[in-house]
Amino acid sequence: MNIKSDKITALYCRLSRDDELQGESNSITNQKSILEKYAKENGFRNTRVFVDDGWSGTNFARPAFTEIMELAEAGMIGTLIVKDHSRLGRNRLVVGQLLEEEFDRLGVRYIAILDNIDTAQGLSDFLPVQDWFNEMHAKNTSQKVREVFKHKGESGIPLATKPPYGYMKNPENPKEWIIDEPAAEVVRRIFDLCIKGYGPTQIADILTNDKVPTPTEYWINQGLKAGNPPAIPGRWVQTCVADMLERQEYVGDTVNFRSTRKSFKNKAKVIRPEEEWMIFENTHPAIIDRETFAIVKELRNNKCRPTREGKVSIFSGLLFCKDCGSKMYFCTAKNFKKEQNWFTCSKARKNKGLCTGHFIREVFLEKAVLESMRRVFWFARCYEDLFVKQLQEKSVQEAKKELARKKRELEKTEKRIAELDKLFMRIYEDNVSGKLSDDHFSKMSIIYEDEQKEKKALAERLHAELDKDKEQNDGIEKFITKVKAITDIQELTPEIVREFISRIDVYAPYRENKQRHQRIDIYYHGVGYVFIPEPEEVEEMFQEHLRDRKDNIKVKTA
Repeated sequence: MNIKSDKITALYCRLSRDDELQGESNSITNQKSILEKYAKENGFRNTRVFVDDGWSGTNFARPAFTEIMELAEAGMIGTLIVKDHSRLGRNRLVVGQLLEEEFDRLGVRYIAILDNIDTAQGLSDFLPVQDWFNEMHAKNTSQKVREVFKHKGESGIPLATKPPYGYMKNPENPKEWIIDEPAAEVVRRIFDLCIKGYGPTQIADILTNDKVPTPTEYWINQGLKAGNPPAIPGRWVQTCVADMLERQEYVGDTVNFRSTRKSFKNKAKVIRPEEEWMIFENTHPAIIDRETFAIVKELRNNKCRPTREGKVSIFSGLLFCKDCGSKMYFCTAKNFKKEQNWFTCSKARKNKGLCTGHFIREVFLEKAVLESMRRVFWFARCYEDLFVKQLQEKSVQEAKKELARKKRELEKTEKRIAELDKLFMRIYEDNVSGKLSDDHFSKMSIIYEDEQKEKKALAERLHAELDKDKEQNDGIEKFITKVKAITDIQELTPEIVREFISRIDVYAPYRENKQRHQRIDIYYHGVGYVFIPEPEEVEEMFQEHLRDRKDNIKVKTA
């Protein structure tokens, strides 16, 4: 047969990673040999080989196949030849559409050599059955691969094909991760900048300005496989920085099953909820210590955006309105001096009727917080035993009150969730019976669903807090150890504030003797709110402490 045509005869080869396991019969070399021989013997001219190596048959966004379809749209493809029908693809719906609609519309003749398929001779009625078998092969293979990955992940072996930026595979044992020091230094810098109060966007800008190569560029420079480099060379993006700040792998843990794929057909990535993750601690060297990671995690949970002027206060994300519990917004202006910056209640700013402003200047906060930290640190260093005793007594009393309050709030929340379920069923029944119009049903459904979503989130948070309250905490000992490492604080820095302070509650101002007064409660990491007695009270407490110790000694020696 002598085929005379100026159009391209596309000889298409495809090999997936799973096909490689089946041996030489499906290799690219073998496919090309069969296709070229067939084209020559049957008089096909103007042949051109297209290869997709390492691409699944369920994915039709393959580079070579996409190129074929683009050329076909331009009228340049006359015939498409494959070794066997499964090389075209393993999704029966897409393959069926190609054979019955697209190739006919584009005037492309399709030939599958080993399956004796030629659209010029018409399509067999059994072809859909063959497509179904090809798809089932892909499905079964996918299930087997998932089982292998499941077993591997449950044994603590990292499922990531490539270690996170900052690590590299151990040349002597590829299953182990070791620290890649040049990249690790960048990771440490990113966490340090976050603790200083910079957000992901600001950190990305700093790294870009300092001409630090992006992770992809770094890997390419190291000769490793990586994705496409950034469109603008050296340009860091905030999503990359944010992802690094949330990676628990940097404290030395392996985190498996963080994500999955929708199905063997749809390769879209789906992020799993945290409770489905499997975490194996201390499996590789840590780049970031756990305490630093915990501080950054808390900062990210209370993340705040810079103002329009790009300013961020060292207290941003730490201030909360004592009355309504909302965050306090940092406010400034382009021409403002530092003395003019202030914080205000976010709820009051959005709707003045919901709360009051709780206006407080940043400079006042700095003075008050610095004074508090100096007194707390002095008390903890000089009267360590008293400090520990006071906190332990306070913790027991407050824990009982707080536990009771949270249980009451949780019961109330869960009761409301159950009520919302009943209300939703009632309006659904009214809608079905015609008592409630579709429009009203839709509006009420949205209202109930939004409230239920909010209540469920609150219930989850309360459950987590109750579980946390039950755990024994060694925060006091850690706090004292950190305090002893500091000699004296002359001024506040972002690092000091973020390391020690977890939250600041701001009360509404009041006037007394024609003067404005405002209270703030400062909560420290690990120990919470610390009450510092006056010097006379400290002396009295110290003497009482000495008397207690003498009494204990007498009891032991009696």
